[in-house]
Amino acid sequence: MPNQVKNSQNPRLLAVTTLAKIKNGAYSNLQLNQVIKSHQLKAVDKGLLTTLVYGTIQYRLLLEYWLAPFVKGKKLEPWVKELLLTALFQWHKLDKIPKHAIFNETIEVAKTLGNAGTAKFVTAILHNMDRTGLRDESKIADPIERLSISYSLPVWLVKALLDQVGEDKTKRILASLNEAPAQAVRVNTAKTTVADAKASLIAEGLSVRDSAVAADALVVTGGHVASSKAFVDGLITIQDESAMLPVEALDIDESVHSVLDAAAAPGGKTTQIAQYLSGDATVLALDIHEHKVKLIKANAKRLGLADRVEAKALDARQVPEKLDQDFDRILVDAPCSGLGLLRRKPEIRYEKSLEDVLHLADLQLSILNATAKRLAPGGRLVYSTCTILNQENDGVIERFLAENPDFTLLKTPTDKKLKDDRVEDVLKIYPDDYETDGFFVATLQRKD
Repeated sequence: MPNQVKNSQNPRLLAVTTLAKIKNGAYSNLQLNQVIKSHQLKAVDKGLLTTLVYGTIQYRLLLEYWLAPFVKGKKLEPWVKELLLTALFQWHKLDKIPKHAIFNETIEVAKTLGNAGTAKFVTAILHNMDRTGLRDESKIADPIERLSISYSLPVWLVKALLDQVGEDKTKRILASLNEAPAQAVRVNTAKTTVADAKASLIAEGLSVRDSAVAADALVVTGGHVASSKAFVDGLITIQDESAMLPVEALDIDESVHSVLDAAAAPGGKTTQIAQYLSGDATVLALDIHEHKVKLIKANAKRLGLADRVEAKALDARQVPEKLDQDFDRILVDAPCSGLGLLRRKPEIRYEKSLEDVLHLADLQLSILNATAKRLAPGGRLVYSTCTILNQENDGVIERFLAENPDFTLLKTPTDKKLKDDRVEDVLKIYPDDYETDGFFVATLQRKD
């Protein structure tokens, strides 16, 4: 790492170099966390760095649409392009930074990372954009391209949503995906109560409200939850509200002795299952990767639930051959495209294709078919994904039921009775419904 980056405390410079790395395949959240850990930044600068990185990724298609006429025919170094995109993002998507400050800071970064010539080039582009004005994306003739550019989501995904939920709902979903995600935690009811955990977080200066989505969830703002005493002591764990719903649907009570979590890492839902178990009941958590199994064990240990959790490396598709017991409950939180998580992982929108979605649907069905063979008669199996496309959701369940006549589809329950007036049995949580991650939950029962 060049010294001007290694020793920098400048959030704009660090945002540009971080974005250049993300473009080379690094995950945004991992890369950003690494930068924050390795630089001594003030809280306000951490906030600006995070906003610039996520915001520039979220609005990339729109920012590139604005920039394109001004750099046409010019070969830009990756960091120079990212610098100009961050300038556009601050200028047109943030309302508290004056234009002259954005321009001055952008030119200074160009001088630091480049040379006088680079700074002169960047200065010329900025002033040209200011003088000429930017293209109006609302004037794009093609309606699908207009939505794609305006909300910075790929054409194929816009088309799929329009087909599945219609224009009005699609626009609401697309708009919500560019909003900042809420920070939610799950209270570990094996150690404390929701009320006591809430009081503990408030005592540490955090703002806390009850979740309208999940029973044991709190929504937290105004601080770093992972540094709180409540987190360190295992009273809470970080988990999105929607992600708690599949375990609620399992309906775990005193009659449940054994649970299989078929695709468990990093263990959020495993530990949620464990906190609801009673007596000597246990949950077996599987993941295909050994290093991820260690994450599950570490999470269970921090939450004081290790005695209820067994974790092992196993491909869930091998469950019928490798496991010789039947389970009262099975959770298949299937590997998916993650399109319900775009607030948290914005780069996913540019990495996935419809072909990926169809391939994943086949993988999901194979996992579901395999694990279902180990469900006890009368037992309950919950299938969930963190995506919002029918191909990975309804389509997989329809295919499964066609191949497994000894299973029936139940109406998915939730503790807060979400969407209880819906006609369909499956539960679909879109990102705009409750400002949470998008999730799909289907509840299946094996006939006696």
